[in-house]
Amino acid sequence: MRGDDIKTEAMFYYLSPESMIPQDHPMRPIRRMVDQALAELSPEFDKMYSRIGRPSIPPEKLLKGFLIQTLFSIRSVRQLMDQVKFNILFKWFLGLAIDDKVWDHSTFSQNQDRLIDTDIARKFMECIQAQAEKAKLISKEHFSVDGTLIEAWASIKSFRQKSEATPPPKETRNDDVDFRGTKLKNDTHESNTDPDCRIYKKSSGSGAKLCYMGHLLMENRNGLVVVPSVTHATGTAEREAAEEMVAEVAGDQRITLAGDKNYDTSDFVLSLRSMNVTPHVAANTERKGGSAIDGRTTRHSGYAVSQKCRKRIEEVFGWMKTVGNLRKIKYRGVPKVSWHFIFTAAAYNLVRMRNLGVAAT
Repeated sequence: MRGDDIKTEAMFYYLSPESMIPQDHPMRPIRRMVDQALAELSPEFDKMYSRIGRPSIPPEKLLKGFLIQTLFSIRSVRQLMDQVKFNILFKWFLGLAIDDKVWDHSTFSQNQDRLIDTDIARKFMECIQAQAEKAKLISKEHFSVDGTLIEAWASIKSFRQKSEATPPPKETRNDDVDFRGTKLKNDTHESNTDPDCRIYKKSSGSGAKLCYMGHLLMENRNGLVVVPSVTHATGTAEREAAEEMVAEVAGDQRITLAGDKNYDTSDFVLSLRSMNVTPHVAANTERKGGSAIDGRTTRHSGYAVSQKCRKRIEEVFGWMKTVGNLRKIKYRGVPKVSWHFIFTAAAYNLVRMRNLGVAAT
């Protein structure tokens, strides 16, 4: 017998978002880890806000909103607020009741911008990392490093000579620009919409783009990000950033650092050895002058293990660019791009730790 398509609405509901989220939902362990980290950051939040005036959106909800955007690949705050209105999972994660009023997207965005001007992303990353260390997930001896290009939110048409006081007037909204025969160099040109980005290509077969360069230092035991960093895109940025990131984890105990052939230079290898770091970089035997490492390093079985583990860092970059919306960054300037890059790395660690069983109970 066919049932009747009866549409009825109850006058009162006695439900909470907590009761509607399954106990085995994958967001539950992530929320527990996030709540613990935000509780530790509460004193930092108190320093950021005045004790007088009208209460703003709680910073805990702002950061959770960032996390929802990252974990569910939501492109903008406008779309986030639209989805929070009808998505019970998002309301539960933010700590809202079903009938709580959702903020206007412009208000939420303005309050988020205040957090971007602080170092709260790095402190949040450190709190998540402390939880991983407590669970003994992070190696203290073996690490990998790599860099990737992050396409800037700027058009190649905005890359003009620095000597131009003002850009030429536009005839249409999207004028044609002829770059034929023009040498575009970072020394003489810059983007008039994002001066911090640089024109760069990572290989001879790829096209040049306006971009930043993101760097990660990963521990090799479980593939967790230890130190993220963002710099200008240059030919030596990867090695320079690697030295700074390794200095944060290096100590009296000898450690190993794996990397691709781009890190196989004599200056970089000598710098690592001076910091008590064994360079497990891929040997670039095709380079003129040969590789900077020899059989004293490559003959050990640990070198082959490091070369295998280092490739997992590409999984991190892939997740951050596809799920975390970092393939083309929507912020401008190194400070804001760095904030978003660090926070996305923290979000990846949360997902990875969830998969490893942390905060499962």
